[in-house]
Amino acid sequence: MVFAGDLINQCICSAFGFRQLQIPFYGIYGACSTMAESLSLGAMAVDGDFAENVVCGTSSHFASAERQFRLPMEYGAQRAPTAQWTATGCGMAVLSNEGEGPFITHMTTGIIIDNAIKDANNLGAAMAPAAADTIIKHLRDTGRQPEFYDLIVTGDLGNLGSDIVRDLTEKNDLVLGDNYNDCGLMIFDLKKQDVHAGASGCGCSAAVFCGHILKQMEKKVLQNVLLVGTGALMNPTSIQQGETIPAIAHGVAISNNNTNP
Repeated sequence: MVFAGDLINQCICSAFGFRQLQIPFYGIYGACSTMAESLSLGAMAVDGDFAENVVCGTSSHFASAERQFRLPMEYGAQRAPTAQWTATGCGMAVLSNEGEGPFITHMTTGIIIDNAIKDANNLGAAMAPAAADTIIKHLRDTGRQPEFYDLIVTGDLGNLGSDIVRDLTEKNDLVLGDNYNDCGLMIFDLKKQDVHAGASGCGCSAAVFCGHILKQMEKKVLQNVLLVGTGALMNPTSIQQGETIPAIAHGVAISNNNTNP
């Protein structure tokens, strides 16, 4: 079966992409948290013996998402410094009940947190509290310290949101060191590319995870990774009506060792 979603209304990119393959399909929506959400649901399906092989993934496209969530490109408005640039990208991972790994060992399902942010050009600040909440709960539930992971990566908060996450976790006596990063900072070169606060879009964390992080795990450069997908749960109508932006973050722990406690 397939678990997939995207940013375009009614997830038509995923539906149209899989419509000719005749594979049992679950269309899901978690905004930029969709990659972590699909991995969580896929892992439950495989671990519960409901499936042997599951495809999990998502995609986003710059111009299409900008038309829906921010401003039409033709409008030519100046972008706020806190704005993020929607990544054009896609990532798909196959989960199986057999193989040599890497393995999904834990998942921490997020709750919806609303920090009363109304600015669609400041999604990092809107999503950061949800990311911090999931990271804190995951570490406390597992009894792990941040340094257990070679990489704790959010996706995607950009430079402002990731700084807020560091502040919020530190207030809870959990210090994120150099092993913390954000997919929105990794996929672009912020010094050479004018992408303001970094990248966004559910294809951002999907591409970074599937295209870079998994390769690093296969090479044994990384052994334990915590992927925390972050999503802003608004739509164009809610923004136009002046609603706040609820957010969610799902955590998925991936390891080269399936016997990790």
